[in-house]
Amino acid sequence: MPIPTLSDLDRIDLKILDALQRDGRMSNLKLAETVALSPTAVLARVQRLSKDGFITGYEARLNPQQLGAGMLVFVEVLLDRTTPNVFEAFKAAVQAHGSILECHMVAGGFDYLLKTRMADMAAYRHFAGTVLWQLPGVRETRTYPVMEEVKNSSHLPLI
Repeated sequence: MPIPTLSDLDRIDLKILDALQRDGRMSNLKLAETVALSPTAVLARVQRLSKDGFITGYEARLNPQQLGAGMLVFVEVLLDRTTPNVFEAFKAAVQAHGSILECHMVAGGFDYLLKTRMADMAAYRHFAGTVLWQLPGVRETRTYPVMEEVKNSSHLPLI
């Protein structure tokens, strides 16, 4: 069975996805009103969209300032070798650290881009010494503390 793609979605599916990414707690009844379908039909579509992998989960967005993680930091990581075993060891180690929020393998002058949040620069320095520089294969890092978060969104443009 082929993996469903964007071309398999109709206008109503896109409206459902758009509404849910704006408010994941929206009730089925409110969602049905928003897309002008019956609640039963909407529920069936949401279940299909989840089963087909278009919806991967729901989560609350927390305020990092209020939770002692107000400093956003991006880190470029250059590995000492780019071999499959080094990549696998690095990826496994990154998965084990909750303080690393995102990790992306990139093309260009370095291998990975990490996103992390800390309380302050002292906390980041501790993280760098005890976690970051201890990750397997790390040869070099470049740190970019964020001065101002201009836009932070995970919404995909759908409609």
